[in-house]
Amino acid sequence: MKEINWGIIGCGDVAEVKSGPAFQKVENSNLLMVMRRNEAKVKDFAQRHEVPLWTTNADDIIQDPYINAVYIATPPSSHLTYTIQALKANKNVYLEKPMALNPNEANQICEVLVNSTGKLTMAHYRRKLPAFLKVKELLEINAIGNVLHVGLQVLQSKNELFTSDKKENWRIQPEISGGGYFYDLAPHHIDLMLHFFGEIDQMHGFTKQSNKNHVKEIVNGVLSFKNGVQFQGIWNFNVSEVDQKDQCIIYGTEGSIAFSFFGSKVHLNTEIDNIEYKFNNPKHVQEPMIKATVDYFLGYSKNPCSALDGLTVMNTLEQLSGNKDKFSN
Repeated sequence: MKEINWGIIGCGDVAEVKSGPAFQKVENSNLLMVMRRNEAKVKDFAQRHEVPLWTTNADDIIQDPYINAVYIATPPSSHLTYTIQALKANKNVYLEKPMALNPNEANQICEVLVNSTGKLTMAHYRRKLPAFLKVKELLEINAIGNVLHVGLQVLQSKNELFTSDKKENWRIQPEISGGGYFYDLAPHHIDLMLHFFGEIDQMHGFTKQSNKNHVKEIVNGVLSFKNGVQFQGIWNFNVSEVDQKDQCIIYGTEGSIAFSFFGSKVHLNTEIDNIEYKFNNPKHVQEPMIKATVDYFLGYSKNPCSALDGLTVMNTLEQLSGNKDKFSN
């Protein structure tokens, strides 16, 4: 295998800018076909992005002999079906987060992967963005001494949760998303914590559910990592516009590191330094992760985010939210 020839299943909002065009920009990578059930929309996507082929049937991508990798960018409710079909066809898979609806489905994917010649990488693309690479670097050089604890606050406006039309917003339909906005946003946060600090030893979650949409309005999560780092995160999707916040602070014995998951700045504060690092994200934010994935599929480097990493994130989501495989098939 000298090049990765891609098919995309699900060319909606995420594929439009964050990921789709990057498959044509990365070296040794080609985008051959895109799929969406809406014929007019998939045809429009293919024409605008100069993709040679389009289809409304995912089987056309999975069975195409020239396509050796599939990007699955559909809502989580269809991740299990498409991923298993692709792996059984021995295709490589780049899979959007969260991995599936629940840990049971994620575990099924891991089991099928063992018997496939295809490889799988999770699309936790923040691992490869410059701001988070900087955070990891600062931690590795002990810039703030020994890490003690992490405080995360994700506070979002109630407008989305309570005024969005449920029929038009699959993210607040748990049977499609797995668990509302928490399942949409928290995988990024939890994955980076795992990437920074390693295995979790214990976890506890406390929640409040929305009576209107039956998704978690508030999730309060506590993690204890095996290396001793303590984590406390609060996800609240019912705050006023003026109280919105996206902030993570890592506290050490000699200072702290602060950053936003949707920003591109990192603030290092110690007794001798007070530095703000600023970065420019690529136009297509998944491009660095897609490059690393292509290199892995070609055998040039290790997996930037494995299926087991995705399963660990799913287990953590379930434990913190208390879903307990509620939407298992």
